[in-house]
Amino acid sequence: MDLAEWYNSLNQPGWAPSVQTIGRVWTALYPIILGVVVFVSVRYFSGKLPLAVATAFWVNLALNIAFTPIQITTKNNALISIVIVAVLVTIAWAMIAAWPHYKWVSIAYIPYLAWVGVATALQLSLWWLNR
Repeated sequence: MDLAEWYNSLNQPGWAPSVQTIGRVWTALYPIILGVVVFVSVRYFSGKLPLAVATAFWVNLALNIAFTPIQITTKNNALISIVIVAVLVTIAWAMIAAWPHYKWVSIAYIPYLAWVGVATALQLSLWWLNR
C-alpha cells in the first residue's frame, strides 16, 4: 500500500486536506526552506552567524527530511506524531535563534511554521482517530 492509499484509508478529521493539497503546500514551502537553510549555512561558514543558530536550522532540516521516509516505512501514527512535533518545535527554535541576527529569516519561516502547525494538528488527530 503506497502512502496516499494508506493516508486515505485512515479515519480522518473532517477538515483533513487531500493528499494533493498537502503536496502542493510542501512544493511551495520547500524553496523557502532551502533558501533559508542555504543562507544560514553560508553565514555560519563565513563566520557571520553562531553555530547555535545554524544548528537549529540543520536539526530542523534533518527532521523534516526524515519525516517522509519514517511515515512511508513505518506507517506508525504514534512515531510519526513524535517526529512532526519535533519538526514544529525545531522551527520555533530556529526562528527564535535567528531573530536577533536576521529578522527576515524568522519572518520567512512563518508560512512553514503555520503549515507544520496544521500538519501537527492533523497528525495528532490521525493518531487519535486510528489508535
